[in-house]
Amino acid sequence: MTKLSFGAHPYLLGFEQLERLVERTAKSGAEGYPPFNIEAVAENAYRITLAVAGFREEDLSITVEDRQLVVRGRQADDAGERVFLHRGIASRAFQRSFVLADGVEVAGATMENGLLHVDLRRHVPETVVQTIRIGRNNASQREGGKT
Repeated sequence: MTKLSFGAHPYLLGFEQLERLVERTAKSGAEGYPPFNIEAVAENAYRITLAVAGFREEDLSITVEDRQLVVRGRQADDAGERVFLHRGIASRAFQRSFVLADGVEVAGATMENGLLHVDLRRHVPETVVQTIRIGRNNASQREGGKT
């Protein structure tokens, strides 16, 4: 039995990259750190909230790379300066990725009480109706001229 890939379906012309996006999303990691929420705050606006307690703004970076939102965090290791009797709060680095659809842009980011909020906005394109003229094929014009 042959497996028909999503991008190879005959009615989905030009959607080959969508299959690659689905594969990339599946590979983006199932790690649970840091925990996050995604919420719809308006019809075309979303907010991703990551729990980044202990991280400062300087420890975080937010980038968009090839339609993928990447949030990275790395804390400076100050373990040499402090003596811990118990260390239960990890200061580990992380990377969280979110694939963005066409037209979705990062509107901004804020930190509040150990939570990083990344606001996203979707630009909805206007509906355009295009009429295509049907022209004559040059080969049929040549055949008509020979007879």
